[in-house]
Amino acid sequence: MKKLAAGYCMLVLFSSMIFAQENDKRQIDLGEIKGNVSVAYQQYQEDSTINAAVPDEKSTLTAFTNLIYTRGNVSAGVRYESYLPAQLGYPDRFDGTGLGYRFASYDTDPISVTVGNFYEQFGSGLVFRSYEERLLGIDNAMDGMRIKAHPLPGIYLKGIYGKQRFQFTDGLVNGPGLVRGFDGELVVNELLDSISGKSIDSLPYRKLNVIVGGSFLSKYQPDNSTTLILPENVGTYAGRIRMNYGKVSLSGEYGYKINDPSGDNGFVYKDGHAALLNFTYATKGFSLLLDAKTTDNFNIRSDRTAELQDLLINFSPALTKQHSYNLAATLYPYGSRPWGEVAYQAEVSYKVPKRSKIGGKYGILLTANFSTVFGLDTTNIMEDIDDVSSTRQGYVTNRFFLPGKEKYFQDFNFEIKKKFSKTFKAVYTYFNFFYNNDINQGAFDNDNKAVRGNILSQIHVLDLSKRFKKKHNIRVELQHLSTQEHLGNWATALIEYTYSPHWFVGLLDQYNYGNPDMDKRVHYLYGTIGYVSGAHRFAVGYGKQRAGLFCVGGVCRQVPASNGLTLTFTTSF
Repeated sequence: MKKLAAGYCMLVLFSSMIFAQENDKRQIDLGEIKGNVSVAYQQYQEDSTINAAVPDEKSTLTAFTNLIYTRGNVSAGVRYESYLPAQLGYPDRFDGTGLGYRFASYDTDPISVTVGNFYEQFGSGLVFRSYEERLLGIDNAMDGMRIKAHPLPGIYLKGIYGKQRFQFTDGLVNGPGLVRGFDGELVVNELLDSISGKSIDSLPYRKLNVIVGGSFLSKYQPDNSTTLILPENVGTYAGRIRMNYGKVSLSGEYGYKINDPSGDNGFVYKDGHAALLNFTYATKGFSLLLDAKTTDNFNIRSDRTAELQDLLINFSPALTKQHSYNLAATLYPYGSRPWGEVAYQAEVSYKVPKRSKIGGKYGILLTANFSTVFGLDTTNIMEDIDDVSSTRQGYVTNRFFLPGKEKYFQDFNFEIKKKFSKTFKAVYTYFNFFYNNDINQGAFDNDNKAVRGNILSQIHVLDLSKRFKKKHNIRVELQHLSTQEHLGNWATALIEYTYSPHWFVGLLDQYNYGNPDMDKRVHYLYGTIGYVSGAHRFAVGYGKQRAGLFCVGGVCRQVPASNGLTLTFTTSF
């Protein structure tokens, strides 16, 4: 690792010498260095009432620093990371301190070359998405080479080759599999404009914008099985199109994967399919969104034995609304299931006009959202899967894009936003959830065991914000969840005070007053105070945090209960 870091430093130095020789000016351009720092320290303490987890070290430190040097078309950077140890809830493969990311790149208009680590995405990510979500402890950065090309107007090409980041043990550790991919995109309007030599405004297709794209991805992993003949090279293909015409937008993507026996599917040899459709209509004061998605045996990993979020090559976009209010976001969130689901979503938004009888001086924004997720409509193949003559197909899918009998999740929510004056506004939101915990495994009882069956719940949220003078603002959230299942009813109250532009204070109380165990009817109190100055932010938090799922963009991780002190610091330069 030290040799690799030294190599990148030499590359930057060599590039600087070349530019210095080409620069005849007295003042030499030395380039620019930018970066950011993030530090999170947690001190834990025992709390038997919430089964709080306490590490052997009693405290954890998770920190990173990014440094990026840029000079002309050349850039290089590193990320130094520390997990001493990682905070509770992070994957256990994060440990130690060292370099977790390093790259060098050369960028011009027709071509861009990157060596080392990089993040990239093909289309919607259905086939390939390399990204970082630090809050979830997810980082599947590629380590290898990427080339981007723009040979002609409207034509955009990408090629990637390398391995995925798997874990961090005093430095970057990659997974065993190789990932190779190519993506091409054609922006039809740009190409036609270039061919015709005329402005788009003078052409008959000026209102219609069309983008067509396609991807191919191949992964390689040696066959190390003593009982099965496993494909070492697995290919995945995808095509997509997006069309915009005035106020209407329509897009779709379809992916196909050849047979890929893995731990996700029980090592069956069935091929995989996935499709995604999106429709939007937007005009002044009104918008409509319609989405549909199906995934069938479409988990793509660079290691066929990996689990959870480890070494995933692709990403299944969530078709459920991502909520920010505490009870709705943390008690029964849904994580996408790329190995098999059918999902639909619809959202309507309407702005009641200003100065109307109902809208008043500032108008009212009304938004309704509905999403539902089902299992696939399948029939199991009646054969002994361990028999030598077995086709090991597992099942057949009867109807593509149509749901099966088992419902996984459903969410209906309705929101009203109203501004009453320049200094006072209110938001009311209603949620109605259906949560199949036999599938989702996100709800646990007082003994930390997954509850059985379906959970029905309703949530009401009132969000009030009032500004006093120019610098003082108070926001209050009142939330209530009612359910006959799981742990019974919850109530949550939040109050935040902000003194602009520097200080903020908050106090959150979650109370499970409907818990059937009287001893578990505790207040989850958590307070924060912080200071902000430009790009610098420092915050102190103390209190209880409830166990449960923490989700971002349809990707979730289990977080244990904890009690203690948290210090965070972030800055950029």
